[in-house]
Amino acid sequence: MYVNKPMHNQKKKFRWWKIPLFLIAFLLVVVIVYVAYVFIAYNRIDDHQELTPQGTAKSAAVKLDTEYTAMTYNVGFGAYTPDFTFFMDGGESSWAESEESVIACIDGAAGVIKEHNVDFALIQEVDFDSTRSYHVDERDQLIAQFPDDSSVFAINFHSPFLFYPFTQPHGFANSGLLTLSDSTITSATRRSLPIATSVKKLADLDRCYTISRIPVENGKELVILNLHTSAYGTDGDLQTQQMQMIFGDMKAEYDKGNYVIAGGDWNHDFTGDSKFKLNDATPEDLEALSWCAEFPADMIPEGFSRVTDYASGLKPSTRNTDIPYSPESFVVNLDGFIVSDNVETSFVDVIDTGFAYSDHNPVEMHFSLK
Repeated sequence: MYVNKPMHNQKKKFRWWKIPLFLIAFLLVVVIVYVAYVFIAYNRIDDHQELTPQGTAKSAAVKLDTEYTAMTYNVGFGAYTPDFTFFMDGGESSWAESEESVIACIDGAAGVIKEHNVDFALIQEVDFDSTRSYHVDERDQLIAQFPDDSSVFAINFHSPFLFYPFTQPHGFANSGLLTLSDSTITSATRRSLPIATSVKKLADLDRCYTISRIPVENGKELVILNLHTSAYGTDGDLQTQQMQMIFGDMKAEYDKGNYVIAGGDWNHDFTGDSKFKLNDATPEDLEALSWCAEFPADMIPEGFSRVTDYASGLKPSTRNTDIPYSPESFVVNLDGFIVSDNVETSFVDVIDTGFAYSDHNPVEMHFSLK
């Protein structure tokens, strides 16, 4: 006898509620894979990396009792026109306005260096092959404009592709410190600074400083440190460790009888009081700006001093980039030089460019070796 059986191959009713679950699961997998990629791709450059000086300088050695000019200039990866605001400071943009704008800003910064007849230029935030600066090779752009200089370059920022901010992902970033000298740099070393070990390390670049050695006619060396210490989210202990390392190397060179100049972006209120003198700010305002902590003057080794006797008075060397540059902008002095007492300084000043080419103004110093 034949009995009708239910058809097991009948089409099942589609369950629409599963779509959101599938999407959530897919997005979760994407996020996990991306986070894994960022952490796997993260790496630090080894300490004590030997750097190879490039180019042929017009002078073989530095002379005694002869005035020279040094300048430190954070060029802000060529992005910071006066109206530029940066997302990590509470602004809007992650990239420079355009490739043409990057080239113009770097050319403008180079023009300032040329205008002041600088013998030794310490330049920070010099990009190459970076999304944020349209892959302009700012190293080559700067070096090409100083054909009679030796140069040394060290990477202090190399990140995998960063998808944040979502409206304009920061992308790949490669940036570093460039030292230019019209006297021959015979050797150079990259020192890796202590940085955060937590997830904060992803925002702390690959901080470093360079030590460049230049012969002096008396057989000693002029030792120049080009540096850019930590800013975002850095705790006091880490800043102390960085300063101890930098000052330790400076003192070791001084104890050998060498001449020592350290310059760059210290990411501290360099004079210790510029944030009060240059702004009408409340303590609460200042507390929120952790990157401009007071410079630890008590850590400076014996035989060294900050060069802060500014020829035209105290002026800001950087602006906060939460808003376009205006009289309401928070400004402070973060950049400058520390020298050993066998280096005699005759002039120092912050050059007021109106933040035309960077969120920093350069600092110029005249000096001679005793």
